[in-house]
Amino acid sequence: MATENEKPRVSEYMTPDVVTVSPDDTVASVAELVAENDAHSGFPVCEGRHCEGFVTARDLLLADTDDALVFTVMSEDLVVAHPGMAISDASRVILRSGIQQLPVVDDAGKLVGIISNTDIVRSQIERATPGKVAKLSRTLENIHDVETREERRSVALAELTPTQSKVYADELEGRRYELERGLAEPLVVIDTKNEKLLLADGHHRVKAAARAGIEAMDAYVIAIDEPIELGMAETARKEGLATIDDISVVDYAHHPLVETIERLQDPD
Repeated sequence: MATENEKPRVSEYMTPDVVTVSPDDTVASVAELVAENDAHSGFPVCEGRHCEGFVTARDLLLADTDDALVFTVMSEDLVVAHPGMAISDASRVILRSGIQQLPVVDDAGKLVGIISNTDIVRSQIERATPGKVAKLSRTLENIHDVETREERRSVALAELTPTQSKVYADELEGRRYELERGLAEPLVVIDTKNEKLLLADGHHRVKAAARAGIEAMDAYVIAIDEPIELGMAETARKEGLATIDDISVVDYAHHPLVETIERLQDPD
């Protein structure tokens, strides 16, 4: 498996399906696109798939007339990312440039995606890294005196036994966003042979996926060939957790992280 030192790349978090405009589109037509979709405050300007520039809502406002063509107001001093760039480097570019979105172009200058400051933030939230999986594997080996194997495969949600009894409604919205854009991290699952697959990490992800009608997800699987009893399996049984449907959604309270932020903002 990959090591902890392998950095996540832009290609893993960028949105590949990008709305673009042509240099010959009018300011008025692009302004309509901005008004129709709150998620877009600007667009890459492309000839075919070759990125020529970027036009923002501010650029449109500064146009002399609505009939002006996009190439007359777009920025040609383009800041872009490469799909192989480390997420940490892309975040520095976004921070230092003050822009919200980076077009992602390949070596030939062709647009292959776009990455936003929101994507950068989400790349750091509950990220299931190979190092995190390796640490869990070592812990299981030391506690239970067994050998483990680490695999990467698709798992059916119906085969999962949850080990967490509740998730938070506000956090589910973030997971829905990730699933829709192909940004969701792999699950972390333990296969002990004598149990259904134990879900160790990714309860918000699977709950959001189940609501979206998704039947299988990518996962890091820690396989144990010996039929051992894990503490998390016993906990699941005690709490009556057998399927994803048994995970309750808390909609009367925020995720603990949100509550912490609110307390910091309102010390009274």
